[in-house]
Amino acid sequence: MSTDSPRPDRGHRAPNRGPAAAAGNRRALIAAAREIFAEEGPDTPFSAIAKRAGVGQGTLYRHFPDRVALAVAVFEENVGALEDAMGDDGTIAGLLDRVASQATVSTAFIRLLSAEHRDPRAGGLGERFDALVVRLVERDRAAGRIGDHVEPVDVELAVSMVAHELASTPEAGRAEAARRALRLFGRAFS
Repeated sequence: MSTDSPRPDRGHRAPNRGPAAAAGNRRALIAAAREIFAEEGPDTPFSAIAKRAGVGQGTLYRHFPDRVALAVAVFEENVGALEDAMGDDGTIAGLLDRVASQATVSTAFIRLLSAEHRDPRAGGLGERFDALVVRLVERDRAAGRIGDHVEPVDVELAVSMVAHELASTPEAGRAEAARRALRLFGRAFS
């Protein structure tokens, strides 16, 4: 056989990049999970997530051994986005608005983590979120945007109420439910 003859076509397969592909695979899996869970709910087969991400099931299970691990990864991204968005000039109103936006598209993950609320993997997320809320309460109080009666635990309760309400509201009514909740908490915190 000549060395310059073409190899038989065995189907086009991308070369295995091994560990170099890990970060990209993880991002693809999280994005696929967001899409599929939004479309089909938290009981979607794991294989559908791997397929949508363009990776094998083994890759999925290496990154996320179960649904809770995947939900925690999604919420890690969500908390990071909140931390970035609130930066030096964020407000409680802005936080509630962003949480409502995230919750509107993350309802399946909210239901999933609510069922597993004592799972230790979610603990660090709570601590990061608590620190963000404390910072925003102090900032808003100093600027006169909220009353002295508002404590961080009140904001955390509001966030929880908004997230859980949106998770249980049919998709068609979520925007209106979010708008009403934000208006209600805006009045309560003033």
